[in-house]
Amino acid sequence: MSPSSAVADIPAVARPSAGRHTLALFKSELQLVFGRARTWVLLAVLAAVPVMIGVAIKLSGTEGGAEGFLGQVAGNGLFLIVASLGLSLPFFLPTAVTVISGESLAGESSLGTLRNLLTAPAGRSRLLAAKMVALAIFCLAATFTIWVAGLIVGFVLFPVGDVLLLSGSTISLGEGLLRALAIAVVIALSLMGLAGIGLFVSSLTSTPLAAMAATFGTFIVLGILSAIPQIDVIHPWLLMYGWTSFADLLRDPPYWDAIVRNLLLQAGYLAVFYCAAWARITSRDIV
Repeated sequence: MSPSSAVADIPAVARPSAGRHTLALFKSELQLVFGRARTWVLLAVLAAVPVMIGVAIKLSGTEGGAEGFLGQVAGNGLFLIVASLGLSLPFFLPTAVTVISGESLAGESSLGTLRNLLTAPAGRSRLLAAKMVALAIFCLAATFTIWVAGLIVGFVLFPVGDVLLLSGSTISLGEGLLRALAIAVVIALSLMGLAGIGLFVSSLTSTPLAAMAATFGTFIVLGILSAIPQIDVIHPWLLMYGWTSFADLLRDPPYWDAIVRNLLLQAGYLAVFYCAAWARITSRDIV
């Protein structure tokens, strides 16, 4: 038998396709994010927010004197969802996103596993995409954790019924639930700009705590700038300028202008910092 025919008789080894590598990478990233105890502690803290608010309002009675969404919780438990999301947006949700995004690449680097991931068949670009998708899913999971907890506590502790909108009109409970669901989606998307910043910062260091601190510090600086009236000319370009636009979904009809501007702003932040993270991870040897 000739050498050529012997080689031809050797069965070909099927190599996993790039698509299978990509799917495995995405699955691995989700397992990494949601397999950590830290993630579940963060989600538990977020779930506790509606519980604390609901119990506090219930114990204080219906005449608590609160304004805004909090003032309507005692009359309709559906508003506990909106109030909890609104109160979590300035601090609790950004903190959770800061922790997870800051650890995304820096955590791998500190454990020494990033180099192996960078040389995997899926490639660096797909690795970064998998990290970003995992962060996006965490943003959704975080907001919907509050949504579900607020729904349960609100329906258990308070009466529910037709929803009085900010414009003065009334909608059914079912439509109110759909609008509350849309509010959670808008808030989750509003966190994507911060997630992009965290991903980029995480690509710059091998110390997760440093990445978390730098990301949260950036968030604080942007918040301080947004509170200075003398520089209001730059306020529309700051990360959290349109975060409160979710309330426009509780008007009849909903006001979409501010919501769309906010989502476009978040998309801009995400694009800039994702591209910066991509340039970093594809051009340098990260260990």
